[in-house]
Amino acid sequence: MKPIIAITMGDCAGVGPEIICKALNNQTIYDVCRPFVIGDKKILEREMKQLNGTQAIHTIQDVNEATFSFGTIDCLDLDLLPSDLPYGEVSAVAGDAAFQFLQKAIDLAKKKHIQGISTAPLNKEALHKGGHIYPGHTEILAELTETKNYSMMLSSPNLKVIHLTTHVGLIEAIRSITPERTYQVIMLAEQVLRSAGYAQPRIAVCGINPHAGENGLFGNGEEEEKLIPGIDRASREGIDVTGPYPADTLFYRAAKGDFDIVIACYHDQGHVPIKVLGLEEGVNITVGLKSGVIRTSVDHGTAFDIAGKQIADERSMISALLSAAEMAPKENLN
Repeated sequence: MKPIIAITMGDCAGVGPEIICKALNNQTIYDVCRPFVIGDKKILEREMKQLNGTQAIHTIQDVNEATFSFGTIDCLDLDLLPSDLPYGEVSAVAGDAAFQFLQKAIDLAKKKHIQGISTAPLNKEALHKGGHIYPGHTEILAELTETKNYSMMLSSPNLKVIHLTTHVGLIEAIRSITPERTYQVIMLAEQVLRSAGYAQPRIAVCGINPHAGENGLFGNGEEEEKLIPGIDRASREGIDVTGPYPADTLFYRAAKGDFDIVIACYHDQGHVPIKVLGLEEGVNITVGLKSGVIRTSVDHGTAFDIAGKQIADERSMISALLSAAEMAPKENLN
């Protein structure tokens, strides 16, 4: 059975509607999942006309009404936007609509009607003008699903990485790593990969210091203090987790198949190898949400400067959908 993936249109003054239309003109998406759009039918129809597309837009009010058939885009139409919404402009109405599209997807996830969410980009300034003061998608998802323990995962065709810390400075990142956080992220990695169908996920933890500290030669014992207790705890519980390993060899080993996922200690340690392997194929995934749903996103912003010009690249949207299909929980599909 194929997972049902909700695609939220994001800020419709940007390239979201365009890349959604282009991505859903790819048969491969329908081969691996059952996609539908949460957004505004008028905007999709405007975009389809400008692209000279042939896909029909099928309005639905419930997931059960979707056809999930290639050549037709099922749209759960919230009807929140004017048909002449300007391209490339920050607006409260677009920011509010982007929030409501995501809120609807989260509601469906809580009810177990969908297994994944793929998000087109939103604009933070427009989001705030619309009355929703959040840094971005992740924080909305965490709050509306009442999730405290979550993490950012990056996925590319040959490498998966999950982070202990993300958008903080390096000194703060190292300070905030604890044995408990290390254990929690190991368990998140285990859970998301098992749910996606991995029988025994092979997890590797990256060191903080050069050469993973080399037995105290580098650093101040951070590996022994912050990482190893969490690794040992998870290992005693039967998790296939090893490390810490030096970063300069671990990502190479994982990319060639020695491990299923790498736990990175800080933002750039995990992001750089993924983006070197192929920026256009990297996907951001939020894991650990209480709803059980997987959320994937494109790895770019709203691109207001090219919105409405029909030149946006849909490859990241395609990758986000393929990753959602791969990582979505496989139990209870119907």
